[in-house]
Amino acid sequence: MRNPMPNQAEIAARWSNWAQQVPLSDAHFQRICQLIYQRAGLVLASHKREMVYNRLVRRLRTLNIADFGTYLSRLEADVNGPEWEVFINALTTNLTAFFRELHHFPILARHAKERPGPYNVWSTAASTGEEPYSIAMTLMEALTGSLTQVSVIGSDINTQVLDKARAGVYRHEELRGLSTVQRQRFFLRGTGPHEGLARVRPELNAMVRFQYLNLLSSEWAVPGPFDAIFCRNVMIYFDKATQERILRRFAPLLKPGGLLFAGHSENFSQISQDFKLRGQTVYQLTKERI
Repeated sequence: MRNPMPNQAEIAARWSNWAQQVPLSDAHFQRICQLIYQRAGLVLASHKREMVYNRLVRRLRTLNIADFGTYLSRLEADVNGPEWEVFINALTTNLTAFFRELHHFPILARHAKERPGPYNVWSTAASTGEEPYSIAMTLMEALTGSLTQVSVIGSDINTQVLDKARAGVYRHEELRGLSTVQRQRFFLRGTGPHEGLARVRPELNAMVRFQYLNLLSSEWAVPGPFDAIFCRNVMIYFDKATQERILRRFAPLLKPGGLLFAGHSENFSQISQDFKLRGQTVYQLTKERI
């Protein structure tokens, strides 16, 4: 007689027992912090230890590796290996929503209406696509009739979230930040096996291009200059030296009068002289740069 398949409770118990046998030492946690800082510029505080453990211990089990030391040695042994992508994906945070920090979008719309010629925007932490699609929706509503000259670039270091962004498929509850009119205009409702899902309409999807980009890379393959750059809730994960370097590199990528949008808990005024505060967490190039 075959053994019955384990139920969910038994699977959970086995997982818990296995995980308890794979501790994360102080030395291994510090090593992980160093590696993610070197590769992605992320600073992991001590209170992130449990998060780090929970995300990486599952990878160890998938690879049938019994301890963190062996995993980290394998990672370091192949500096260009595919496991680095999995490692970075596991440790990056991708909290996002449509029209998050709503006050930024009317400012973007007014700015776009005031400027002649092509209008280009870069979303530097696109995550699963909500921010760049919100930008594109704002521009479609503000610039009716001239959309051929509008482009939005969405980049991220996490390849998994970029796959979802490109697909443009979301659960209905993920569209809570949209009005009924916006849902009808910009999304197609799923039916049958796709009930409860919505897909970005082709005309909106065509405005946005997604690409992998590490802000720590020596070269950024983005088609600037831009009228606006969104770098929201990204700098909080970097130390001050990294923040300064990134802001210096943003400045020449902005057109004269271009805007830089920051997150609600970020303040660039004390970090860079290239930007002046224009509104709530909205910055503009200083006259010296223009």
